[in-house]
Amino acid sequence: MVDLTRRKGEKQDTKRQKFYALAINVKVVQRQVSNVSFFEVAMKKPILLIFSWILLFTSVMEAHFSDDALLFSGNVNPALAQQVAAYVGAPIGKAMVKRFNDGEIRIQVEENVRNKDVFILQSTCLSETQSINDSLMELFLLIRTMKRASAASITAVIPYYGYARQDRKTSPRVPISAADVAMLLEMGGVDRVVTVDLHCGQIQGFFHNVPVDNLYAFTLFTQYFIDKNLENPVVVSPDAGGIDRVKRFIENLGKQGISAGIALISKERERPGVVAAMHLVGSVKGSDAILVDDICDTGGTLMKAAELLKQEGAKRVFVAVTHPIFSNSSLDKISHSSIEEMVITDTIPLRQTPPSNVHCISVAPLLGEAIRRIQCGESLSELFK
Repeated sequence: MVDLTRRKGEKQDTKRQKFYALAINVKVVQRQVSNVSFFEVAMKKPILLIFSWILLFTSVMEAHFSDDALLFSGNVNPALAQQVAAYVGAPIGKAMVKRFNDGEIRIQVEENVRNKDVFILQSTCLSETQSINDSLMELFLLIRTMKRASAASITAVIPYYGYARQDRKTSPRVPISAADVAMLLEMGGVDRVVTVDLHCGQIQGFFHNVPVDNLYAFTLFTQYFIDKNLENPVVVSPDAGGIDRVKRFIENLGKQGISAGIALISKERERPGVVAAMHLVGSVKGSDAILVDDICDTGGTLMKAAELLKQEGAKRVFVAVTHPIFSNSSLDKISHSSIEEMVITDTIPLRQTPPSNVHCISVAPLLGEAIRRIQCGESLSELFK
């Protein structure tokens, strides 16, 4: 009986070795396929060709969203969440996110998440239906719900990270809100954070034991501006803190064969949100200028910067902004400003119809690909090469 079991095991090992050898031969054929025609391969080693196609098909199937992963969404970005779900090829998980009569948030996840990799998509921003604080609390309670339901891992996909502008103490007795929100999410049990264009890169360090993937929207913007037939383009930072963002923008334009200059606007603030004076460092005369920033709140700074660039001789002034907060009557003012066109993303849902000179592009492919790569264990840095 023992001999029969041993012989059976030896036969299985032999089959397994032949299978591995066949797989190795397929890899050799795949490396040489560029130098050999399809018909030559088909005639000489048809079984290897068939096996190669099977491997290719299975590798493509494995690259899709795993059955062990689930995507959920709060109430802030339902349209964006649907687009991301379509990209990864998976439906949005069933969850009830509503309110009690007194305004308390009521959550119930309506499907099993035990031992699942959970992705929760929610910007912490103002929307048509709720405040930024409601959005943050929804995200926190969703994380806690998944944690108590024994999810294997919880990734918070936060297209816009709210409270990011208070990232240090600029005066006595003020909070460092960006760090406090990070502490809240980390204590809540989040395992990973994915976000887009953090206001300041050091916010990643506010999470002590949680990896933070800060995605960049400049890849989307540069693809858009390639079709604009730019003349002597100059990429402009509206402040000193945005120089790194502008450099990455210029580098990405260069990869597309477009050479661009760089300029900086030095500004003196009277108080938060109010600029007293602006000065241009660099030249934009006879050029198409592209102002690049991460946030547009009231739009006052960007509109004044556009006026300054026009006074300095810029032909056209474009603006690329990742997060369109658009407070008060900012959209109306932008429609009558010197800005030729403002390009934004949908990290924050618009609460009113934008004017004709405001164009929105979606970050869904960027977020969807990041989620897929995280799930499949692939590099995220490849997205920006």
